[in-house]
Amino acid sequence: MNVKNMQEALGYECLAGEAWLDRPVKGAYQSDLLSDVMGKAQAGMVWVTSQVHKNIVAVASLKELSAIIAVNERKVDPEVIEAANEEEVIILASGKPAFETGGELYRWMSETKSG
Repeated sequence: MNVKNMQEALGYECLAGEAWLDRPVKGAYQSDLLSDVMGKAQAGMVWVTSQVHKNIVAVASLKELSAIIAVNERKVDPEVIEAANEEEVIILASGKPAFETGGELYRWMSETKSG
């Protein structure tokens, strides 16, 4: 179960970090509060958020998250994508609301673990 499998299965667009899509996915965390993610997310998780500013890259790198998934059709600016590539952080775009994205992830992870 890695980011590339997840990205392909769920149709997410890779905006940054394509070279690191082989990272394992150990779970997911959904929050828009950076302090919440810093306190509760665990290494190897994917982070579902509508935040698209540069600080998400720093948090994802610090917490060793497998990827960030931007939701709600939020546009990620080029400087954020550039920072993510420099920090080896994967940013994916789901193009869907956070609730729907979280549900897809849960279903995909449940099916992948059991199958």
